[in-house]
Amino acid sequence: MTRDEVLELIREHLADELELDPARVTEATHFKRDLDADSLDLYTLVQELEDVYGVKMSDEQAARVQTVGQAVDFVLGHLPIGRPDAGPLHQDAGLDGPRSIS
Repeated sequence: MTRDEVLELIREHLADELELDPARVTEATHFKRDLDADSLDLYTLVQELEDVYGVKMSDEQAARVQTVGQAVDFVLGHLPIGRPDAGPLHQDAGLDGPRSIS
């Protein structure tokens, strides 16, 4: 599982869900500010990530994911152990601890 593969899945999902040019979606893209994504859009993205990659994301974790890059980091850091395409498991992808949201 590579970073580019996860990014491409998220890019395709957002382009389809929000009817936008996938070239607009980069790791720096902010879901709400740059794409006007609402909570339902983000919920469907979380469901897609859970279904495709087997990661589990709590509501609190999902609320802290603000950018595409953070979503990629979360997936790569929480792939289930034993999954053939899982890389090293990093339980802390920067989204599990307390943090202020700007």
